[in-house]
Amino acid sequence: MPEHFWLALAFTTVAGLATAVGGLLGIIIKRPGARFLGFALGFSAGVMIHISFVELLPEAMEDFETALGGNGGEHAAFAIAHLVLFAGMICYFFIDLLVPHEFGPQEDHAVGAGDSSLHRTGVLTAMGIGIHNFPEGMATFVATLADPRLGLAIAVAIAIHNIPEGVAVAVPMYSATGSRARAFLWALVAGLTEPAGALIAGLLLLPVIQHPVVMPTTFAVIAGIMIAISLDELVPSARSYGSEHAPIIGAISGMAVMALSLWLLA
Repeated sequence: MPEHFWLALAFTTVAGLATAVGGLLGIIIKRPGARFLGFALGFSAGVMIHISFVELLPEAMEDFETALGGNGGEHAAFAIAHLVLFAGMICYFFIDLLVPHEFGPQEDHAVGAGDSSLHRTGVLTAMGIGIHNFPEGMATFVATLADPRLGLAIAVAIAIHNIPEGVAVAVPMYSATGSRARAFLWALVAGLTEPAGALIAGLLLLPVIQHPVVMPTTFAVIAGIMIAISLDELVPSARSYGSEHAPIIGAISGMAVMALSLWLLA
């Protein structure tokens, strides 16, 4: 059992449960402020992009160079790491293509309306978010195994963007059924796929984790997935809340906080 296995599983579980927190917000206050959500999603994107380019990708290149035996292998390591990075982005693109999901601003609906279309929206959103949470869970889990401080940063970023996802599940479900318990349960189930993704990552990687190319490949794939999530999901969703400058202020703040934390912990 790796040294940080249980810590990695705990970080991933907490990040996933943030979806349930969003579900609670969805049935209590219906919709957090647009500026807050725009800033929060931008902050999350900034953290993920900064981690991907400053920590994960350089680590992958360094480890690939070591695996190749050094001696001028930096050009090959650079090429391999970037190819794997793009492969991670393409993998996420195909997941999004096969199972699209939206979690932009929710319209206000009459509670208990019994609207079947709203019920279907809630179910489909929960299923889509649940499937998208699998690679996020894997990313948090593997990053924590390698470096707990890195895993914590990723877990916080993912938790932030899981909150509006929970809102997106709970609001239509509550509006359609009038049941707070059912709305919360669907948001919780969508979030629990995050630790499920961590366990799957553990089952797949732990038997081969000592191989010299496994961790750099995983780092580069995770970086690609997180960049794709940020550019395809978080930034557009942040902008959709109608707050013009909050997303970019959030993204800059997320990068600055991440840079400061890495500098202090270096």
